[in-house]
Amino acid sequence: MERPAAVECVHVASGYGSALVMPDVHFSIRPGEIFFILGGSGCGKSTLLKHMIGLEPPLGGDIRLFGESIVAAEGAARQRLLRSFGMMYQQGALFGNLTVLENVCLPLEEFSGLPAALCADVARRKLAQVGLLAQAEAMPASLSGGQCKRAAIARAMALDPKLLFLDEPSAGLDPVTSAGLDALIVRLSRTLGMTVVIVSHELASIEAIADRAVYLDRSAGGVLAAGAPAALRESEHPAVRAFFRREAERS
Repeated sequence: MERPAAVECVHVASGYGSALVMPDVHFSIRPGEIFFILGGSGCGKSTLLKHMIGLEPPLGGDIRLFGESIVAAEGAARQRLLRSFGMMYQQGALFGNLTVLENVCLPLEEFSGLPAALCADVARRKLAQVGLLAQAEAMPASLSGGQCKRAAIARAMALDPKLLFLDEPSAGLDPVTSAGLDALIVRLSRTLGMTVVIVSHELASIEAIADRAVYLDRSAGGVLAAGAPAALRESEHPAVRAFFRREAERS
């Protein structure tokens, strides 16, 4: 039997309150893919991400995680779905008054039911997976930008999710640090079998690690183009080609 898609956006009307951003976003993500959500500034990438992780309900349509609707789910079923994925926010969102280890322990202490000592052991294993075990007792303020992103990924992985959402993971990083983070994402996805969904506009990362991507466009009302980076670079749509070729808009 064919496995359900890891994520499905089914004719999603994306927006907030009464403000409609995109009326019809439709695509699916295969299990195990590294999948990018692209688009110009203000196209609605962040709004769509909030719908996908259950922070904001879409204005219409459905979003399914491994075949189950996160839009319709309630009670215990919704909590189970929310724990099936991890989320890394753009700035890391680490708690500054907690050590790196304590930050990674938080979801374990809240949701796993494990004793504190075992939570710490699991958290150390997650930090080791992202190459940050030596910084376990450090405070977030002492970390570099790349280390903060790695610590946030370790926290997002604390509950062994099948699905990982990353919001602009390479933003603000130098090329070498960004390349190291890209390599980490690929290794985690391939060794752990995780599906990784990345919102980004970092062209180097997209072309280096994306299996597939969608390009969102407000004038199109949703997905303007979808496919592997090499195919999108040769897209028939001028906006998509310009994005991948770093061409300035014509005035």
